[in-house]
Amino acid sequence: MKYSHRLSDAVHILTYLEIYHGQKISSQDLAASVDANPSLIRSLIAKMVKAGILKPKSDAPAPQLSRPAAEITLLDVYYAVEENHHLLHIDEQTNQQCPVGKNIQPVLGKAYDQIQVAAEAMMKQITLQDVVDEVADRIK
Repeated sequence: MKYSHRLSDAVHILTYLEIYHGQKISSQDLAASVDANPSLIRSLIAKMVKAGILKPKSDAPAPQLSRPAAEITLLDVYYAVEENHHLLHIDEQTNQQCPVGKNIQPVLGKAYDQIQVAAEAMMKQITLQDVVDEVADRIK
């Protein structure tokens, strides 16, 4: 199973930008911190600009948040960078001739929907500022 790292990479980028706010920061600097390709960093930044989390490129030394970190939630970032907004996925290739295989998908679908709602509710409560503060404390 392949896992997406877009959310964690995007939060990493935003946290880096806040901690080093006002300093010149390039996509190469961010890529080095995330340990990713600069093109991935630019792609995530573009998605966050489109979603209104980051300001469009200006004369600033680095991309800037469009609003205070305390007003940006993990859910905002998740919706901005993840193409598929489902945390859990059902195997759609079950044996429809088997009673369990025929019925497992709608049952799991209902359970997964409940999990999705709960996860999104939690993500809405955690702000970028919460993450920035904890990272900054650990750096000290």
